[in-house]
Amino acid sequence: MKILDPPAVRRWARLAADALGQARTEIDALNVFPVADGDTGTNLHLTMLSAAEAVESLPEDVDAAVVWQTLSYGALVGARGNSGVIVSQALRGLAEVLKDGQDLRAGLLRAAVLAREAVARPVEGTVLSVLESAAQAVQGVEGDLPEVARQAAGEARAALRRTPDQLDVLARSGVVDAGGAGAAIVLETLAEAITGAHPGHYDVPAPTSRVSPMTEVGAGYEVMYLLDADDRAVAALRRELDVMGESLVVIGGEGLWNVHVHVPEAGPAVEAGIRAGRPYRIRITYLAERTHRGSAGRGVVAVAAGDGIAALFEECGAVVVRRDPGTRPGLPALLAAIRQAGSEVAVLPNDDGVRSVAAAAAEIAREDGVAVSVLPTKATVQGLAALAVHDPLRRFDDDVVAMTDAAGHTRYGHVTVADREAFTSAGVCRPGDVLGMIDGDVAVIGASIDGVATTVVDRMLAGGGELVTLVTGERAPEGLAGRVEEHLGRTRPDADLVVYDGEQGGYPLLIGVE
Repeated sequence: MKILDPPAVRRWARLAADALGQARTEIDALNVFPVADGDTGTNLHLTMLSAAEAVESLPEDVDAAVVWQTLSYGALVGARGNSGVIVSQALRGLAEVLKDGQDLRAGLLRAAVLAREAVARPVEGTVLSVLESAAQAVQGVEGDLPEVARQAAGEARAALRRTPDQLDVLARSGVVDAGGAGAAIVLETLAEAITGAHPGHYDVPAPTSRVSPMTEVGAGYEVMYLLDADDRAVAALRRELDVMGESLVVIGGEGLWNVHVHVPEAGPAVEAGIRAGRPYRIRITYLAERTHRGSAGRGVVAVAAGDGIAALFEECGAVVVRRDPGTRPGLPALLAAIRQAGSEVAVLPNDDGVRSVAAAAAEIAREDGVAVSVLPTKATVQGLAALAVHDPLRRFDDDVVAMTDAAGHTRYGHVTVADREAFTSAGVCRPGDVLGMIDGDVAVIGASIDGVATTVVDRMLAGGGELVTLVTGERAPEGLAGRVEEHLGRTRPDADLVVYDGEQGGYPLLIGVE
């Protein structure tokens, strides 16, 4: 083959995607830098798969420039992880040169330059070194296209073997660089697409010593998003994110960018993107929990607003995400809890305001293959009712239905103290008034917590019910639960009563009736 024509580009993209898919697990096992999150092979596979699917969607008769531009675009929008973003930028470099000519030597050099420019703080012994070595090795080659491709692939493999000599963490762990291993496969499949010679299996050097998957993982978050922004705004964004975190890679151009960074807190990195333009397809991963991704089994995630409530959910086997009263938990915390809980996870938000955050976390987790269902629990007592019927031996869908049904048959109420004057469905309340809430609406306004609590329980039982649950908070008067129990003994001796100390700070008393 003398030219890399559109059919050859399509063939290469599919060969690379398939080869990375076959080697995915082996490359994941090498992953110790920049963080040992065990997903470099998976990320490279998904990145190249996005590029392959993009070019395969084109009509057969499009010219080379369109095919190369589409390959670059597919990799850009589908890039995952640090190495995936870098390889995406290398594909862009190839596309810039080869869309107008057939000088693979110049294309490989441009690919190495763009890849290095994309990384805020380049490190030797990584995918950057492999790409650069392959490009430099072919600059003096006088042969034709197949010879240049063979030489590049051979040097990539040799450079990969040298990576432990360049980066201490690789030498200590007994591995070559995971991203470099993926880049070597990409160049070897390029040689195969050009020469037609199939190696049979793309070798991935096995670790020479046992590698702990958490060796280099610290606290923090991986933040990725696509960004619509102009070049000047992105230059400022790079500077801001470079100060904020590490492993910063920003690629793209002509208004579309892919941003990747590791940061202590995810929110500021996303907010920086909002200042620069329009971020979307936002993916946030809690790095310290990545090894839990896809863990086997059924799990439940429960959001709790008090230490006692959290302990209750934990005793029932739930992974708990804590929040302060009146606040919502962060998306990264919820996402980490879902990944920790298992491969099939029911999420109990236990507050209307938490449901949107839970839904967003569930959507991201589903991209990683976790089956997630966010149950419509609006209160702690509904979450407790749902968890009481949870059965991990049932089919997941059946378990979700049973838990949802239990929550739906639980009316919820609470007692609180007004901090300002307001118009309510029960009339005007003033600071210091005691409010009794039923299913989210003010039903009672009174002067004492005891009186309002017993009135709320009576009204909730008036519609039927067999079990009353009381969860006392930090501001509950001493003996409150006992006095409600005495009242029920006189008025509804047929009703069962369960009392928990929730230690929640917001409401003196939570009430549930099933």
